[in-house]
Amino acid sequence: MAWDFETDTEYQELLDWADAFVRDEVEPLDLVLGDPYDKADPSFRRLVRPLQRQVRERGLWACHLGPDLGGQGYGQVRLALLNEILGRSRFAPSVFGCQAPDSGNAEIIAHFGTEEQKKRYLAPLLDGEISSSYSMTEPHGGADPTLFTTRAERDGDGWVVNGEKWFSSNARHAAFVIVMAVTDPDVSAYEGMSMFIVPAGTPGLTIVRNVGVGGEREGSHGYLRYEDVRVPADNLLGEEGGAFAIAQTRLGGGRIHHAMRTIAQVRKAFDMMCERAVSRQTRYGPLAKLQMTQEKIADSWIEIEQFRLLVLHTAWLIDKHQDYRKVRKDIAAVKAAMPKVFHDVVQRAMHLHGALGVSGEMPFAKMLLGAQAMGIADGPTEVHKITVARRLLRDYEPVEGLWPSGHLPTRREAARERYAAALEHALGNE
Repeated sequence: MAWDFETDTEYQELLDWADAFVRDEVEPLDLVLGDPYDKADPSFRRLVRPLQRQVRERGLWACHLGPDLGGQGYGQVRLALLNEILGRSRFAPSVFGCQAPDSGNAEIIAHFGTEEQKKRYLAPLLDGEISSSYSMTEPHGGADPTLFTTRAERDGDGWVVNGEKWFSSNARHAAFVIVMAVTDPDVSAYEGMSMFIVPAGTPGLTIVRNVGVGGEREGSHGYLRYEDVRVPADNLLGEEGGAFAIAQTRLGGGRIHHAMRTIAQVRKAFDMMCERAVSRQTRYGPLAKLQMTQEKIADSWIEIEQFRLLVLHTAWLIDKHQDYRKVRKDIAAVKAAMPKVFHDVVQRAMHLHGALGVSGEMPFAKMLLGAQAMGIADGPTEVHKITVARRLLRDYEPVEGLWPSGHLPTRREAARERYAAALEHALGNE
């Protein structure tokens, strides 16, 4: 039986370098720079580009991609361990060339794009020269693509797109968006939707507003309107009607990456909680001496470790099967567990910091909002729980007869019948 909880020495050395690099060079950027997706920002170019060069020199640039695209082709377990480090900083994914949604968009263009599409959009995206956006969800459709109404109709040598899209992240900085639209309303949504690449500035494509989350002053999630947006036929991504297959390519691994980055955030909250516990003095001594504080710390550590093992096991299953469909239940379980662990640990840390914890001088309020967002992004928690339950129930059959299979009187009687001869023989020898 092969089972190992250790990372090979060579890769662990890279992880150790990344850990120190992110702590010393990247995390400070979060405090002095603006939007990681604003590639035109002079400060971004001056501060981030040199760091990206160091990452490239270490061979850790865009590790989610194969060697033919400039990455390392790492499996999900290795990517998970790296993302556990990158999740500490909002700039780290950009410094390492694996920021969402660009990483997912690059992956689907690499798999489904034409040579011309790869040359025009993939190459500069991989080089970190441009940003992109994924235009999928709709205001009325929520997380259910079967309710989408945005249409793309063939017109001569091109397509014309009409509709509205909601929460197209980073659209204001994107050089192009990938839009999911209905191309054949007469068949199932799973066969009648397609994806198109729409360059920024295409006539008819409008950002109605940039939606903020919580108290954000300047939102980063575009509310987009498509009004007779015309794109050439060559801008079709993959095959007509293939949107769902393309979408699954980018979602499965992305959810695992999100989960490991979330663990990094949760651990930051946990570290702040423990630091507060040993530092803050009460009339009875430090908070760490109080049993309620000890319970919070114990519960938090246990939940973090449980969740981390679930994520790593799921990453291992993806590497093993190389088929997201076979790991759909496990990915859904990760997605459902993530916001609860995030919320619970952060809330405990916030509470131990008292008034300081709820103030804008600590990051807990923003973290709590992030936990709520995680429960909605890429599908709400409730939907993923349904997926887990349905997949699990497939392995069970209804019992025949009146009593459950665990009914003790029935089992006892069956056991007596099975061992009747032996029991009778044993009694006869007494």
